[in-house]
Amino acid sequence: MGTTRDDEQFIRLHDLIIGSPNVNDFLTELSGLAASALSESVGSLVECGVTLRRRKRSITVAGSSDRARELDRLEQVLGDGPCLASLQTMRPVVLADVETDKRWPEFQKILAASGCRSVLGVPLALDDSQAAALNFFSSEPGVFTSAVISKAQGFADQARRALQLALQIADARNLADDLSAALQNRTTIDLACGVIMAQNRCSQEEAMALLTKASSHRNQKLRDLAAEVLSRVSSGPVSTHFDP
Repeated sequence: MGTTRDDEQFIRLHDLIIGSPNVNDFLTELSGLAASALSESVGSLVECGVTLRRRKRSITVAGSSDRARELDRLEQVLGDGPCLASLQTMRPVVLADVETDKRWPEFQKILAASGCRSVLGVPLALDDSQAAALNFFSSEPGVFTSAVISKAQGFADQARRALQLALQIADARNLADDLSAALQNRTTIDLACGVIMAQNRCSQEEAMALLTKASSHRNQKLRDLAAEVLSRVSSGPVSTHFDP
């Protein structure tokens, strides 16, 4: 059996996960792949913006072009438009022609000024704490037919799975970085306590109390004060070493 177009897209999406160093880069590459897929289906240039919303995090916007990225960003600023409507309903939303469909007048003025005539918003169902949508833009009206929408939904389903995996990997990397930073801070504080113990001939508990009191009195972070203590007795930086 030969490789189908859907198989190729699936492989490319998962290659993006491996090749992208962070979520922003993944979303940028994803928007380019989405734009290419729909441009082929439409038979003319289609640009794509991607919006990612995560709880307690800022909104992330990426795009296959500067215009797509800016239009997507402006829709977020306005708080109204087909992409946001698709996120609210979790269904594709089409703006077939900015000249005749008046549902989002403020955003449509921006679209018209940029030369964009039609828009398609397609949601990516992630989970309760995060949501994403693809925002497709065309300079021609009426291009987002039922067949094109079906194509976009098929791509979105594959993209959703890839994005979920990319987010899980990013969260794992962030957790590892946070743990590494915490261990480095702990090493600095413990070593500073050792210096204080030697200088004052006191227990570790007493040394920690002295360091904490000084940190509070100076309104200085405990880690920074500990590093300052070490700088007085060490000629070089202190680092944490981990066995591979």
